[in-house]
Amino acid sequence: MEGKTIDTNSPQGDEKKGESLASFAWFMVKLALIVLVFRSFFFSPFSIPSESMMPRLWNGDYLLAAKWPYGYSSHSMPFGMPLIPGRIFASQPERGDIVIFKHPIDGVNYIKRVIGLPGDTIEVSDGLVILNGQPLETRRIEDFAMPLSPNTGCARGGVRGEDEEGNLTCRYARFQETLPYGKSYEVLDFGLNDADDRDPIIVPEGRLFVMGDNRDNSQDSRFEALPGNGVGLVPQENLVGRASVIMWSTDGSAEWILPWTWFTAARWSRIGDRL
Repeated sequence: MEGKTIDTNSPQGDEKKGESLASFAWFMVKLALIVLVFRSFFFSPFSIPSESMMPRLWNGDYLLAAKWPYGYSSHSMPFGMPLIPGRIFASQPERGDIVIFKHPIDGVNYIKRVIGLPGDTIEVSDGLVILNGQPLETRRIEDFAMPLSPNTGCARGGVRGEDEEGNLTCRYARFQETLPYGKSYEVLDFGLNDADDRDPIIVPEGRLFVMGDNRDNSQDSRFEALPGNGVGLVPQENLVGRASVIMWSTDGSAEWILPWTWFTAARWSRIGDRL
């Protein structure tokens, strides 16, 4: 039997072509809605553009943030679309959570660690964080050696060196900090500076005191909220989500026109790390 063809110049062909275009358009609308719902209520991707959360997060990490732990608001929606009035299903973070939030002034995404909750008294003295009158347990551990790459240079306080394989690194003084209920994490500290002494402050209701793990390279709640700088005491309504897992990490050496470099630039050991 001979195969049949459709004459696209005929009325029947125009009708078929119109149905195909309509079907494709409807498919794209449904796909966009699925992506919108997923990014708004379940997980959303974020990139790490700085070194303020080293050693846990590196410049060039790409992570997924869970959207449901702290409730939903317009900040949960892509592009801040005002589809949710106020904040619904609100829940407070725990100390030690790594949170993503909108800067109180310029609305840019920031990522920090929660140190103080409403009612807590926070003080910083000689670089030690004092929570409700008690210094957080801080213990010096092995230096952190950051591999040098296009995404990671050697900042103030670091010492250039090499690892056992001869790769260039930058070494930083590393400490383990422990919260009162036992949660521990690692922080970097380069020595005393102006940010290492802050008078006691009581965290107001609905606010959070957050800090970067890279203590001497982080504009956080120790600084007044200013565009592109400190964040002050962060309103909980500005929370976007909780950092959950690193889904990709690159050292920045990849070139789009050289596909094989997409793989050689990947930091494979970091992919899949839970936060």
